[in-house]
Amino acid sequence: MSASSAPNEPAGATPALSLAGITKRFGTFAANASISLDLAKGEIVALLGENGAGKTTLMNILFGHYTPDEGSVWVDGRRLPPGRPKAAIEAGIGMVHQHFTLAPNLTVLENVAAGTQGLLSPRLDEARVRRRLTDLSDRFGLAIDPGRRVGDLSVGEQQRTEILKALYGETKILVLDEPTAVLTPAEAEGLFSTLRRMAAMGLSVIFISHKLHEVLSAADRVVVLRGGRLVGERRTGETSREELAELMVGRRVERPVRARSAPGPVVLEAKDLTLLREGRPLVRDASFTLRAGEILGLIGVSGNGQSDLARLLFGLERPSAGTLTLLGRDITAEPPRARILAGIGRIPEDRNRDGVVADMNLWENAVLERIREPRFSRLGLVRRKAAKAFARHVSETFDVRGGTPDTRIRLLSGGNVQKMILGRTLDPAPAVIVAAQPTRGLDEGAVAAVQAALLKARAAGTAILLISEDLDEVLQLADRTLAIHAGRLSDPVPTEGLDARRLGLMIAGEPANAGPSGTVSA
Repeated sequence: MSASSAPNEPAGATPALSLAGITKRFGTFAANASISLDLAKGEIVALLGENGAGKTTLMNILFGHYTPDEGSVWVDGRRLPPGRPKAAIEAGIGMVHQHFTLAPNLTVLENVAAGTQGLLSPRLDEARVRRRLTDLSDRFGLAIDPGRRVGDLSVGEQQRTEILKALYGETKILVLDEPTAVLTPAEAEGLFSTLRRMAAMGLSVIFISHKLHEVLSAADRVVVLRGGRLVGERRTGETSREELAELMVGRRVERPVRARSAPGPVVLEAKDLTLLREGRPLVRDASFTLRAGEILGLIGVSGNGQSDLARLLFGLERPSAGTLTLLGRDITAEPPRARILAGIGRIPEDRNRDGVVADMNLWENAVLERIREPRFSRLGLVRRKAAKAFARHVSETFDVRGGTPDTRIRLLSGGNVQKMILGRTLDPAPAVIVAAQPTRGLDEGAVAAVQAALLKARAAGTAILLISEDLDEVLQLADRTLAIHAGRLSDPVPTEGLDARRLGLMIAGEPANAGPSGTVSA
């Protein structure tokens, strides 16, 4: 499949990049099946697909991390030797991975220079590196202080550092894998402004995504993968979210709708929960109630205390003050295992760090939090047959793809890991679920499936605290909504009648019914 010319590329010009008939198999599984596509100079192409559709595998072949079983990669009309990242870098390909590869104890300058400094170089030429970084920062609008320690940077600043690191050589083609997975909406828009500036200056860009609104606003063209095959190509001005979603999953995708319901009695109650770290308040006097059969939405800009509050509820942090009561019982001092047994299910914000053990199998992760239940262990011995049967049941019920119960969990895509975590939490549904960013990094089909599962649990009487930075998701799912700002919770308000403007006021620490000037209207 050949690309149409990019805005900055004359018709008939040699493509900046060509992937020709790429096939990659892992055993009998075809991650990529005969994929061909071109990228023009100065073009932004979005590579769209479900979790596990083969997007990252294809880009790893492009960068030389994987060797294709069939097919070839061409840059400016020259064939690249397969499986050689150095050759890809020398050809002008730069890649920014979804999970950053920065050393937090080093400065921005040291991180950028680390991959370019020769082993026999006597010392780092800081002045030269600084001049080059300043030039790149000015040219592409990637403002960052080269002397700052990476561990002190925000997530958005770390991503700028990763991009500068990729651009430090003579990069002509920039590949970004899920670049907005950990960014706020404002940071994402800033990134896309940078990408458009890069394309206007002749850089070619591929970004891997599953977020349809971002794809339509940032890319010139969309290439859609499904099941390892290229199933569609569209100019962004000639398609819609509905069409792209259907191409991604092979069917029409409809988000679930929250039905009206009457919540039951209070299941979980927090009173004046406070968390201090080195004398600094991360959560301040947090109080709320959560009722059976309701979803309480918690919104806020990342870093305002919602992650710390979730850790308090999970038992991973001990509050400096305040109490937490579950079903009338004080669990403030109880550890995570006791809370799970008492009826709190958890969907952690960082599924890879806090949700699974990467080198354990799928079945081991599926029973990890409930291994002491009689159905999974007896007299200290694991009942493997029952555990594997449970893992198969979770996989079938929640559409976990990419392996068998014996597959290492690190080999599954992020979306399939998330669905496994959801499945083990909901079977059976606990009294309370704390769902922190449950659809972050998921494709349209997986988002709809996760949301439907949460609403089904709500209908069965489970109380759910939904912590999300996706305002549309909160408006869609939550019965009541509250915001967190600088560690303080607002009063909860009924979600019915709220809109994006009111949610924005709540996130900023203003009352939900404040007028345009910030005054409260009657």
